[in-house]
Amino acid sequence: MTMLTEHRPTREITIAGPPVPRQEEILTPGALEFLATLHNAFVGRRQELLQARQERRVRIANGVDPEFPAETAAIREDISWTVAPFAPGLEDRRVEITGPCDRKMTINALNSGAKCWLADMEDSSTPSWSNVINAQLNLGDVLTGGIDFTSDQGKSYRLNSQTLTDLPTIIVRPRGWHLAERHLRVDGVPMSGALVDFGLYFFHNARRLISQGRGPYFYLPKLESRTEARLWNDVFILAQQELGIPHGTIRATVLIETITAAFEMEEILYELRHHSSGLNAGRWDYIFSVIKNFRDRGPRFVLPDRDRVTMTAPFMRAYTEQLVRVCHRRSASAIGGMAAFIPNRRDPEANAAAMAKVRADKTREADDGFDGSWVAHPDLVPVAMEVFDETLGGIPNQVERLREDVVPDAKALLNISATEGSITETGVRANIEVGIRYIESWLRGNGAAAINNLMEDAATAEISRSQIWQWIRSESHTDSGRAITHEWVTELLADEFAKLDRFAGDRFDDAREIFTECALGEEYPTFLTLAAYSRYL
Repeated sequence: MTMLTEHRPTREITIAGPPVPRQEEILTPGALEFLATLHNAFVGRRQELLQARQERRVRIANGVDPEFPAETAAIREDISWTVAPFAPGLEDRRVEITGPCDRKMTINALNSGAKCWLADMEDSSTPSWSNVINAQLNLGDVLTGGIDFTSDQGKSYRLNSQTLTDLPTIIVRPRGWHLAERHLRVDGVPMSGALVDFGLYFFHNARRLISQGRGPYFYLPKLESRTEARLWNDVFILAQQELGIPHGTIRATVLIETITAAFEMEEILYELRHHSSGLNAGRWDYIFSVIKNFRDRGPRFVLPDRDRVTMTAPFMRAYTEQLVRVCHRRSASAIGGMAAFIPNRRDPEANAAAMAKVRADKTREADDGFDGSWVAHPDLVPVAMEVFDETLGGIPNQVERLREDVVPDAKALLNISATEGSITETGVRANIEVGIRYIESWLRGNGAAAINNLMEDAATAEISRSQIWQWIRSESHTDSGRAITHEWVTELLADEFAKLDRFAGDRFDDAREIFTECALGEEYPTFLTLAAYSRYL
């Protein structure tokens, strides 16, 4: 443990993480002081907003459905305001690749041919102390031309170009407001993981990015309200002031991945309008949010097997179409959801079928007016690029397509019961398998886990455990008439656990404990990663 104390005796900055090679390049006195400034300015508001989340969930549990806020109607009705103009590198976002910031994936993402790279410090990254520091080191090495990687098998990885404007535009996703960083404390209080990720990247790289023709760009996850967006906007203002960076240099894309945020999309853009670059349809977290918020509300809000909840489900269609309308009305980019398929070159037939589904998914998004979309694997970049090239042609986006045919509709956003499909034993087993296998991978430091030819992250594990919790509490039945009970799921869990391929050093026992607690416990943990983080990292 090391310690830095500034001249004012009331502020003590403590580094409690185990030493990571080269961490001194990131945790400089100036950087730590910058983090402490952000912490002291916003620690109270962050806690207040997290408490407001809990209070809102109680209201929903008691039968109060979300709605478009009456008090912000003037913002929605005022057609005069727009977000900031496109920043350099954000005009054309037709294909964005996502992934954590480990060294190999960083290089592969930047060599993928995508227009943008979501450099992920959130759902596809385990927030171990070494991952937190190495993500910052790897991004810094990209910007200083010093990144390469050699695998244990001797394969070498290097960037195709050292010129930043020839590479995908980097957009960093910090952790959500709910996660603390317990390895960095100010006066004994853990810092916000979001502010640590944002602050270290901005402090070290904002000027580097600007000098190379780009800027400090961010994806903001897990927002639940306009007031949480306002907090981020105030963080941006203070950060730019502290470093002498011009106001409005930062650009942020907000992931609309909670049901409550879907009712405040326009207000979220408004709060961030000087720093906004658009919204993204974060499909997996959105489904998780629906289950989490309405888990006690009975059959009306019970969804079928996860693989049946597609983007064509009525409530998902309403969400995405209203998102495009909101964005284009305010001259902001609308970015579509993730294609999580991992190509399997050893099975051409299955590969072709999956690629056809990816193409259909991206075609639907392009036809709906999205300006771009996400993929999880470099092999999917050409497929998505071809689809958006066909739609966009020689223009960088379709922001001028206003989708005036779409009408804001609160009932449509909550039309969850119209989702077709049933609950099956196969679906219950799949949730158990994915949940345990993902958590095990996460505990070993890998938050992007390839499971059954899909790239799973924390959001899909959250769906898996949340569906089981809800199915049991709502006394749901499978399509064969089998009651989904605590006892039956316990039997299936034991059966699925016995099928796992164990290996030296695996974390399956710990993963089983966490999954059981989060899927079968009497209380519903808000995020499964919270208990796992405090207990195991």
